[in-house]
Amino acid sequence: MLEVVIDSIRVSLMNYQRVVILKEKESDRYLPIWIGPAEADAIAVKLQDISVPRPLTHDLLRTVIDDLGGAVHHILVNDLESDTFYAKVIINVNGKSLEVDSRPSDAIALAVRVQVPIFVEEQVLEKAGILLDKETGKPLLPEDAADQTEKSPDVKEEELRRMSAFTDFINSLDLEDFGKQQQER
Repeated sequence: MLEVVIDSIRVSLMNYQRVVILKEKESDRYLPIWIGPAEADAIAVKLQDISVPRPLTHDLLRTVIDDLGGAVHHILVNDLESDTFYAKVIINVNGKSLEVDSRPSDAIALAVRVQVPIFVEEQVLEKAGILLDKETGKPLLPEDAADQTEKSPDVKEEELRRMSAFTDFINSLDLEDFGKQQQER
């Protein structure tokens, strides 16, 4: 399990889909996860500390968990299969730890509200994480990234083909300001 932070939320100019960009805390590896517009707005509203007149769904979930005597401990993006990310919300209640299945976008929207850490399993980052060339800011291809990391991820060619939509999207992003938001905080 590796801790990540929210680097940014982006919009693809090709299809107007939203993507949340998570950045590994201890390295320059990024994880893009496509999310829905409502979840992107829910995350952005809290990150930008915008007040809303009525509770959003994730505010409601926080209140329900709190009122039932639970506390969110952390969230974990734990799997990636067929271009679908999976996550768990880890809740402590009555001395027990419960793992609740979740979409990553909902888990992240909850995490920013309760201010808990976000973790990603190493194998998820190996499959979908990207490294950026420090000079150009462009994503490194898997063979280039292998030169800059201690170990090369063992990703099958079939998985790379399935991940091509992510690669196409990443290549379409303007990455010049990646990481600047973190530096400003």
